[in-house]
Amino acid sequence: MQYRTLGRTGVQVSSLALGAMNFGSIGRTTQEEATALVDAALDAGINLIDTADMYGDGESEEMVGKAIAGRRDDIVLATKVGMPMGDERNHRGGSRRWLVTALEDSLRRLGVDHVDLYQLHRWDPATGDEETLSALTDLQRAGKIRYFGSSTFPAHRIVQAQWAAREHRLSRYVTEQPSYSLLQRGIEAHVLPVTEEYGLGVLAWSPLASGWLSGAVRAGRDITTHRSGLLPDRFDLSVPANQARLDAVEKLARVADEAGLTMIQLALGFVTAHPAVTSALIGPRTLDHLRAQLAAADTVLPADVLDAVDGIVAPGTDLAPHEKFDTPPSLLDASLRRR
Repeated sequence: MQYRTLGRTGVQVSSLALGAMNFGSIGRTTQEEATALVDAALDAGINLIDTADMYGDGESEEMVGKAIAGRRDDIVLATKVGMPMGDERNHRGGSRRWLVTALEDSLRRLGVDHVDLYQLHRWDPATGDEETLSALTDLQRAGKIRYFGSSTFPAHRIVQAQWAAREHRLSRYVTEQPSYSLLQRGIEAHVLPVTEEYGLGVLAWSPLASGWLSGAVRAGRDITTHRSGLLPDRFDLSVPANQARLDAVEKLARVADEAGLTMIQLALGFVTAHPAVTSALIGPRTLDHLRAQLAAADTVLPADVLDAVDGIVAPGTDLAPHEKFDTPPSLLDASLRRR
């Protein structure tokens, strides 16, 4: 396992991190299975575990808490806040009111007195940066969080938040958690240059592109079995972006074969090769999935392989830009772009 410094924090984290979204009902994972995944990940050298309050409405945090009981100090523990938790309109977002309440709920579910990294799950356009940053700074000073970060922020919001922290003399986001994979490279054009400029750690989510890069998705196979309730259209080949992904996967598979690599090794090795990326978040549902992904822990892709990848999916290109989750609100709601 490789280890890298998380931004400018001085904290050393593994180049592969364990994402816990599949713990519980989302991934149909029992507590026993989740604990086994945590055990195997820690044994392999992974020391960063990432979850979120909204994963299974708190179920993932509860399962992570039980799995790490008795070894909290050996783990860099991260969770996220901001996505809706129920129907109550104020149980979401980045307001001080919600952040204070949500953190207490997360600490209770995790069974800990602090988290190492507390991340705003999405930018909240209804809340000013000063409001959010001042609340997070106070929680940090109270010892309930060590650091805080953002997730899936567009580049201009990362810059704005850094400016606001300096302007109001508040602590700043020290990490960003964007979507990044062989098939979704758009952040290379805007987000990653910004994170490098400000010295932010980067925890890349969905490095296997929701299963597209697992090796199981190939032309001529029934890929509808990969659909989930959360992403019903992700593998529908009537969608042009999905056909483009399948075409790219076929070409990437040939690159992997010629290099003597699995698709998973190619995919994870690609993400961790970027100098701006600290860790790739893997989200296995089973021990077999975890073992296949751990095989990429020390994968270093040579220049000719990276060049071949660039020839298939151009740098800075998203094959499915509609799945980025960082689109400005005015592009989604016509009323916001008309007087």
